[in-house]
Amino acid sequence: MGLTEISKEVGIHKSKGFSILNTLTRFGFVEKDHHAKTYSLGVGLLSLARHVLDNLHYPEVVSPFLQEIANETSGTALFGLIQGEHVIVLGKHEGNQNIGFTVRLGHRFHITLGAHGKAIVAFLPKAEREEILSKKKVYFFRDPSRMNMELLREELRECRELGYAQDIGGITPGASVVSAPLFGNRDKLIGCLILIGTFPENKIVKFGPKVAGTARQISQKLGADVETIYHKQGKLR
Repeated sequence: MGLTEISKEVGIHKSKGFSILNTLTRFGFVEKDHHAKTYSLGVGLLSLARHVLDNLHYPEVVSPFLQEIANETSGTALFGLIQGEHVIVLGKHEGNQNIGFTVRLGHRFHITLGAHGKAIVAFLPKAEREEILSKKKVYFFRDPSRMNMELLREELRECRELGYAQDIGGITPGASVVSAPLFGNRDKLIGCLILIGTFPENKIVKFGPKVAGTARQISQKLGADVETIYHKQGKLR
């Protein structure tokens, strides 16, 4: 297809279409025939498709664990997959609590938000962790202006020690959140397990280890060497 035809089909001006196509070409998602002045799909889509296909089995593996922990805690259990600077909800199960928290599949959270942000960043390689912590806008405590680096580093250390992070009403008033990291093949950090509920703070002692233990089981199912991962983290505390 040519530039004019593509722009007309999408409903954008030709100059905008030209700019977008140039960007897609640069990343290999589109190929341009300079003689015919037409565009076609590029080989870069193959790697993108492979990434999607690799992640398709995750919800199927995680689902029974979400159901179990949601039923045991009467909370809402979520599976979040890391995608760039966000965590996308790919799985959920709601327990039988009277007051629930509705989070739709596909919802995007910032990767540094609250409990899941702490759980993820705590287990990143040190260089990646420090890169995120050096950014001006992070949302561990919801509002970037409330950032307390000393407190955050202490909570990250505790997360590496306990295997989970928590947030009691700091992000959403009345909501208690516990989160633990999830690992996949080659011990790659892929996302997190999140438990949301109205449970009181004293329940964290019970629910925290449950979330951490469940996250380890899921990670093992996804091909991670959990013992090696946590052994390394123990040395880095």
